[in-house]
Amino acid sequence: MSTIVKICGLRSAEAVAAALAAGADMVGFVFFPKSPRNVSLAEAVTLAGFVRGRAEIVALTVDADDAAIAAIRDRLKPDWFQLHGKETPERAAAIRRLAGTQVMKAIGVSEPADLARHAPYAAVVDRLLFDAKPPKGAVLPGGNGIAFDWDILAAGAGGRPFMLSGGLDPDNVGTAVARLTDVPGFVGVDVSSGVESAPGEKDAGRIAAFVAAARA
Repeated sequence: MSTIVKICGLRSAEAVAAALAAGADMVGFVFFPKSPRNVSLAEAVTLAGFVRGRAEIVALTVDADDAAIAAIRDRLKPDWFQLHGKETPERAAAIRRLAGTQVMKAIGVSEPADLARHAPYAAVVDRLLFDAKPPKGAVLPGGNGIAFDWDILAAGAGGRPFMLSGGLDPDNVGTAVARLTDVPGFVGVDVSSGVESAPGEKDAGRIAAFVAAARA
């Protein structure tokens, strides 16, 4: 199976066009005001109009309440909700019921012990996202451009499909995919800051290079 590639944190029609032209499978919109990649719901709805039917639409939220989830569900109609906050397994399950979509839960990893945190989520979400744990004091739960030791994932995610994120860029994603290809559950990679020229500013050339490297 071809490696799934998700380009996250898109904020402009040009960035969306670049992701689609490169062949991205998933396009992510960030709903988190502290992020340089934050978009309004109205902006996301407009951008999603270019995406629908060509790639899966992902809404990234951070500890969002029911009203926010319902508004995104009704207006954006995403294929996925990506939960990037401190959502408990119970909250993740509740969001999945409320949203009526597939749900992906981000798990921060910096050492082997962190991997065990995924187990309670495995039964209630459709996919896991192993991301680099943010450094102490970081404002953002992801998109910090740091990586972790991929060998931590050698045992897989207990049969649950998972994607890799954190510090990936066009130069290292090929190595990451090669390392994880035979790991049970590995399905793809997710990038945000690694394809930017500045925080929140996507670079079309880097997007194309990233997708090509991930698929090579």
